[in-house]
Amino acid sequence: MSVVHPNRVGGWWSSVVLIVAALLLSAPASAQSRVSLRGFGDVGRTTFAATQSFTAVLGSDTGRAFGGGVDVVFARRVFVTVRVSRFRRVGQRVFLFNGMQFDLGIPTTITVTPLELTAGYRFDRGWRLVPYGGAGISRNRYEETSAFSEADENIDARFSGYHLMGGAEVRLAQWLGAAAEAQWATVPNAFGNDPNSVSHEFEESNLGSMTFRLKVVIGR
Repeated sequence: MSVVHPNRVGGWWSSVVLIVAALLLSAPASAQSRVSLRGFGDVGRTTFAATQSFTAVLGSDTGRAFGGGVDVVFARRVFVTVRVSRFRRVGQRVFLFNGMQFDLGIPTTITVTPLELTAGYRFDRGWRLVPYGGAGISRNRYEETSAFSEADENIDARFSGYHLMGGAEVRLAQWLGAAAEAQWATVPNAFGNDPNSVSHEFEESNLGSMTFRLKVVIGR
């Protein structure tokens, strides 16, 4: 696969930190006493929107992804989440000609690393099971490296995206919870710029995905 030239945005990490800090500082004193900071780790299964492109190179459009991050929860309802995850899988370079695919047997590693900022609402009514939902923005790093390739033939690019997510969390103990979550993400105009690329042949340009994950949450 191939991607367009990276559209880098300097200071993206700083923007995330400033947004979270502003939310914390803008909360009234009475609410700040009800702010909780929680950490989490997760494992999920991701299916990419560029189905044919990923399948051609990796043999499947689906794979495992690992992630983690922090939640800031205000008054047990409104939350802001910063999360980073990684998908990595090894396939092989391919060549397409007249609708036929030829496997070249050259190992190729694809890595996708999204950094996400999400804001949402928890429907906490004092029940043990708490549904929640949210939306946010992401910065996605796409890397593609092949054996025997020159440095300028490998790909390392970043793209902006958006996502919607929802799930439900159950409290297992005072400081321990578990959650099941689904997320739809779109990262438009990431592929297909190179007319010789697999993604151009399949007319696929979105790095987005659908992910189902399980989370372990530490904190109240």
